[in-house]
Amino acid sequence: MPTLYALAVLILATSGTVAAPDRESRLGIEVAATCAACHRLDGRAIGIPAIVGLGPDRLVAMMQAFKADADANHLMHAVSAALSDAEIAAVAHYLATLGREAKVP
Repeated sequence: MPTLYALAVLILATSGTVAAPDRESRLGIEVAATCAACHRLDGRAIGIPAIVGLGPDRLVAMMQAFKADADANHLMHAVSAALSDAEIAAVAHYLATLGREAKVP
């Protein structure tokens, strides 16, 4: 996980974010690094739904639904089941702050 955190901090540093993150933000960054394995965090997802810029309440609801229902999406069920409610809330808040830059491919 430290490698993922370092990668996320590097991405943030190059995107113009310079303030040191607080504990909840660090947690959100760490979890978002896992999300970035499939979802693009720049809002330019192709084929896999974009998750940046969604309202935190909407993303929490989506993650809790995945966590509760193993049949809807096996991969997202496994990912969300491994996260605590605090981790889900932190990543939802962090991803909401990233904003969304839609780009037509």
